[in-house]
Formats: sequence, structure tokens, C-alpha cells
Amino acid sequence: MSFDYYGIDHVQLAALEGSEGVARDFFHGVLGMKEIEKPENLKKRGGLWFKCGTNQIHIGIDHDFRPAKKAHPAIHVKNLNVLKERIVAKGISVKEDEPLPGDDRFYVDDPFGNRMKFLEWK
Repeated sequence: MSFDYYGIDHVQLAALEGSEGVARDFFHGVLGMKEIEKPENLKKRGGLWFKCGTNQIHIGIDHDFRPAKKAHPAIHVKNLNVLKERIVAKGISVKEDEPLPGDDRFYVDDPFGNRMKFLEWK
């Protein structure tokens, strides 16, 4: 019997205990992602879930939190420059990177210092 991969269901980023409001402000308020209600039995763990296209980003509370400075989700965006302008207008720094053939991209740190990449394939 064989198996097939369907794709990535979700990516989890770690955050500080009690930081759900800050996460909501960033992922919903700045990035425009829709918050998804967590199942009742998981709410006690804290954290939040957000819809990101056909996938999800989960913000998990880590009592021994350290930001991910190298590892990162790479989020494919249509109209990347519109998102970039929105992020910059909110006073958040955008980090440019060396261009790759066929894509535009930039990096942003979430409020907890986790690295995130946003890209658009041309």
C-alpha cells in the first residue's frame, strides 16, 4: 500500500504566554488573516489559529519561548506589493533579500521575533 502527500495543513509559530492579543493584532490586524476558533479541548493551552489561503498558521504558547530567527514559513501572496505597503504603513520593518529568478520576496519578524517570508512568483 502507498501513501500520498496532500500538502501542508498548518505551520505553528511559537509565542510568549499571554500574548494572544498581540498575535491577533499582528496576524489579523496587520496581515489580514481571519482568525479560526480553536476546538474547545485545545483552548486551555492558549494560542490562536489563523486562516492563510488554504492552510493555517497556528500560534502556540511556549513556556520556554525562543524566536525562530532562521526557520520560517514562506507565504505565497497575490499582489505582494499591496501587502508590503500595508505592513510598512503599520510601522513594521520589512527586510529585503537577494532576488531569485521568478520571485519577489521580503521578510518580516512577527511581534515575537519569529521570521516570516512573503513571496510572489512571477
